[in-house]
Formats: sequence, structure tokens, C-alpha cells
Amino acid sequence: MSKQLKLKIVTPERLILEEDVDQVTFPTTEGELTVLPDHIPLIAGLSSGDVVAVANGEHMPWAVVGGFVEVHPVRSPSRGGTAGASEYQTSNGVKEEKYTTEVLIMADFAEHVSELSDAAIEKAKARAEELRKQMENKGVVDFEHFAAELERSLTRVRIADKWRTKKYRK
Repeated sequence: MSKQLKLKIVTPERLILEEDVDQVTFPTTEGELTVLPDHIPLIAGLSSGDVVAVANGEHMPWAVVGGFVEVHPVRSPSRGGTAGASEYQTSNGVKEEKYTTEVLIMADFAEHVSELSDAAIEKAKARAEELRKQMENKGVVDFEHFAAELERSLTRVRIADKWRTKKYRK
């Protein structure tokens, strides 16, 4: 059993994070889910909220909007011996493959909570209000665009408020 899992957070623009963590909690379309090492494989829709990874007792929160999550095993590199080998011999002589659980979060938008300054939050609130007003006057064609921007702004505000007084790793 592996003691940590590999977490990758990616957006269409860039790789946000690639790190070994103890656990990760994220919002799915079916509810919140926490993944620990050796979790079963799964694919789920990612909803808006906060992804919180825990490594060595420290919380690392990100605001995310939309996307997908994939949890799957990946072969672990061996500790010595042949490079790239993923087998080890147990005490009874049986060879077994070593796997690590990988959590791949493919988000439409992701931002670390430390990047959400008070000025950015106020700007997001103002933008959300502006978008609400614009949505009332626009046709169906623009609705999806405005709804996505509104969701992003409101998620930033909600997650920043939630983590304002909590301790987390920057």
C-alpha cells in the first residue's frame, strides 16, 4: 500500500500542480469526494468549489470551476534495481507490481486561494453583479458565456471567503 497519491491539477492553459499528497477532496456533480491512496479507479464530473489537498498535515486549497476528475493506478518506479521496473518480490517469493494512485483534475478554471487577494475578490464581486445585469438584456446565444463567467466569479468569492480565516499552505 502506498502512503501517498500523485495529484495533478491541469487547466486548458497550464499545469497548475503536480505533487505527492496524503489525500485530496474535490466537488463532483454527485457530491464531495475524498480520495486516499489505493482508491478504486473512477471518472467523475467536477463541479464548482474547492479542491483541498492535504500533505504532511498542511491544507492546499484551490478554487475550481467545471471539468473532470480521473482516479487511476499508475506504476510506481522501483527503489533501486532496474530503472523503470515496477515489480517487487514479497516474503513468499511472489512477484507483485507496485502501483500508486494518481488523481488527475482537469478543470476549466483553477486558482490557488492565496492568489485570491481582497482586491481580486472585490473585482470578482463587481464583475458578477455586472454579468447578472448583462444576462438580463442578452439573448440565448450569449447566455452560456455569461453563465460561465458568473460561475467563475462567484466561485472565487465563495472559496476566498471560506478560506479567509483558515490556515493553508501557500
